Amino acid sequence: MREDLLKYIPEFDLIKDLDLKEKVLKVWEIALTNGGWEMKDLQRMPFTLLIDPCPCNMIEHIRGVVSVSASAAEALQSIYKDKVKINKNYLVAGALLHDIGKLVEYREKNGKFIPSNLGKLVRHPISGVGLCYGLDIPPEVIHIIASHSWEGDRSQRTPEAIIVHHADFTNFEQFK
Repeated sequence: MREDLLKYIPEFDLIKDLDLKEKVLKVWEIALTNGGWEMKDLQRMPFTLLIDPCPCNMIEHIRGVVSVSASAAEALQSIYKDKVKINKNYLVAGALLHDIGKLVEYREKNGKFIPSNLGKLVRHPISGVGLCYGLDIPPEVIHIIASHSWEGDRSQRTPEAIIVHHADFTNFEQFK
């Protein structure tokens, strides 16, 4: 499973803190197992159930959010230098994990992706945070997951969370 994660989502290698990278990979492995998925399923899984048919799969969306997030951070730091503090390891980890809860929020029935029972009751930012507990994921990364969607609109987002939030919606709006 780990080899497939690294093959299909090479952006894991953008996390330079190897301990954090291992923890993020572990969350993905747990989410895949808990959801009953294999990597090949993510190539068919829509990144959202709000667009039908959704032209973009989960892997493409995750990669897109990581790419936009990393590029935004680079642009901000090239202009503002030390005026903007961004932890790139947390940023990439949060971007990789922002939608991890969807792996337990969705299920497949008769070839169609639909909300799971948990997904009917708990949205992916919350289930994503739950998947991270007990794995020593830094609170700064958990904050990104928790606040990336509208659930975080009333929170004080960190710079990394602001970037991932906007990168996620930038990717979403392209297909809406």
